[in-house]
Amino acid sequence: MYAKLVFRNAKRSVKDYLVYIVTMTICVTLFYAFLSISSSYYSPDIGSEYDFTLLSDGMKIAICMITLLLLFLIRFVNHYMLRRKQKEFAVQSIMGMEQKTIGRIFFAETLIMGMFSILIGIFCGVFCSQFITAMLLTAYGKPYEISWTLFPDTVLLTVVFFVASFFVVGIFNTRTIQKTKIIDMLSAEKENEPELKKSRFISVVVVLFEVFTVWGLITGIQKVWFYYDTRFAFPVQLMFWGNILFPLLTLLWSIFCIIRKKKRECFIAGLLICSVLNAFTAASVAALTNKYYLPLGGGTLNQYLLFVVIDLLFFICAFIYLTSGLIVAWKGKSPEHRYKGENLFFFGQIISKLNTTSKTMTLICITLVLAIFMFIAAPILTGWASGYLDMRSMYDVQVYSRYNDVYEEENLPQDSYEIITDFLTEHKIDTVYDCTFNLYLSEKDDFHNRQKYDFPIVAISLSDYNTIREMLGYEQISLEEDEFTTQWKAIATEEERDNFLKEHASIMTDAGELTLSGQSYYEDPIGETAYNSYTNVLYVLPDNICEKLLPVIKNRYITTTENISYENARKLEKLFTEKYPEQAETGAIYGVRFSTLQINSSIANNFILQTAMIYGAVVLMVICLTVLSLQQLLDAGQYKYRFSVLRKLGVEEKHIGKLILKQLSIWFGLPIITAIIVAAVVIAYFIQTISAEISAYIGFSTLMLQIGATMGILAILLICYFISTWIIFRRSVNP
Repeated sequence: MYAKLVFRNAKRSVKDYLVYIVTMTICVTLFYAFLSISSSYYSPDIGSEYDFTLLSDGMKIAICMITLLLLFLIRFVNHYMLRRKQKEFAVQSIMGMEQKTIGRIFFAETLIMGMFSILIGIFCGVFCSQFITAMLLTAYGKPYEISWTLFPDTVLLTVVFFVASFFVVGIFNTRTIQKTKIIDMLSAEKENEPELKKSRFISVVVVLFEVFTVWGLITGIQKVWFYYDTRFAFPVQLMFWGNILFPLLTLLWSIFCIIRKKKRECFIAGLLICSVLNAFTAASVAALTNKYYLPLGGGTLNQYLLFVVIDLLFFICAFIYLTSGLIVAWKGKSPEHRYKGENLFFFGQIISKLNTTSKTMTLICITLVLAIFMFIAAPILTGWASGYLDMRSMYDVQVYSRYNDVYEEENLPQDSYEIITDFLTEHKIDTVYDCTFNLYLSEKDDFHNRQKYDFPIVAISLSDYNTIREMLGYEQISLEEDEFTTQWKAIATEEERDNFLKEHASIMTDAGELTLSGQSYYEDPIGETAYNSYTNVLYVLPDNICEKLLPVIKNRYITTTENISYENARKLEKLFTEKYPEQAETGAIYGVRFSTLQINSSIANNFILQTAMIYGAVVLMVICLTVLSLQQLLDAGQYKYRFSVLRKLGVEEKHIGKLILKQLSIWFGLPIITAIIVAAVVIAYFIQTISAEISAYIGFSTLMLQIGATMGILAILLICYFISTWIIFRRSVNP
């Protein structure tokens, strides 16, 4: 009997479950599509030079962790359905059905609809997975062909995850129904919510903010010896003083408000201003540390970045709380606006929800900031990694060394790395270019005068430099016997380069003085291992000069006719590390890079990072917009009686439509606009911090196109959610 009742109710309530089905279908589709590439049955043709294991394992972990967020969404959608069917539950209970049984029937209904969503979601996931596969094969530079394949292990994992989620949520729903009184179910739609009360949430937030402020003050005082160091530039000293004065000001304001018993709104408004000042000075630490190489000590920079995050979070909480309070104050102090048109009804609608939505909107706002940042950061980080990969994998084989911890000349790396030659010969791997070269110190005394951040610049001979340029397809250069030129990393800024060339119009070497050539610098990429630690520049000297200098580094670059297979690259890497440990007993550091391994690892990590961040951002965005939308739809059912009273009072439908639009604009606009403002500040700071890397590896024009496309997608998504909610809301409150 109960089975027939369940199926009959499910069939009759399809329209009521429409939002539930659509939301669950989206969740299942995203889960299956992104997880499908980690299936053991998934074997794309990416060639012998690549290994898919790293990507597959990484994707499985990343997607499963992010998908746990869907549990919240599933719970919230079920709560929406629970609220929507309360009147039906009350009728069933009055007719004699036990509330325990009602809960079980509701659970069975949601399970049926959930299984239906799983079936549709898996079907849609098979289609969407083609886009994921296309992205993957494009990243590996392979052609793409459509393959409609259903992966059994991914299907099983999808079904198990969501069925288990439905059971967990179903248990909570059953308990909720059992504890709810019949009278509360019957009056749920007409019930007015209580007036605004003091928020415990904001009180907890204020206390936590004060604790972190004290921590920030203590951290600033610990660096007090910096404040009197005249060697630091004015911005640095201002930063140090600001990180003491502004936290101190915050604490003094709190004490003042407590003593004078200031209103909560005034108190929080002052703290909001202080949080902005604190965030500014704390954020300046990272920028100034990179520019002036400030020795702040381990962990200090991370501490200040944490303070920035805390300040921004408090800003969001305080801003939303004060905005809500401002609406209440405006209603109380502006009778001419309060009684104008339908404003009295409008204010009543808003104020009745402030006690429950202030916390919700704050959390939504914070989540939206994170989602927007992930959307923007994904192309930045992956573009950075891809651009850097081009610098790391310019040669099929790169053998490099470092002398940083070598203190005896006889221990300097001078090996020719014949193990590489033997392996290539044994495996019949033909070479196109093979360049073994030294890097020199312009003066021998520099070998004994090495300091971090002030490391001596190494030099390369003109012949070796031209060989490298020939390997990469660049034009040859020439120098006079008494000239030198420079080669720069892509990450070096124009200001850094120009200042260096002004200060080094001539250099002293053990073979005499050299003057800067008319062509003073070259920026064509030649790889990252040609430069020594902590330097972005390389001297290029005539061969006769280099013959008289001390060689401190020996590298070897090789290009082959065909790509080295992944298996051979791993074997050769193992042989090399066995003979040349990462750091020898002499202090010399050895390393080898294979373009095959570099590209394989980078593509895998980039793809995992990009898909995980995009998937996470989509999930967070869907959660936020779903919560906002369903919250308004719940209001629509709850306030249907109120709108009917408004119609009886003679209010026209067009005015009701404007009233609904105004109400939805407040609830959607407040958290979304706040999130966009905060996210814009965070992203601007992020871009400014890594501007050199963006300029070198991505390009600002490319980045702006990516950001524009991302924001366009977000805007379309927001508009669609808002319009859909507005339409459904109007239909729900219509008689």
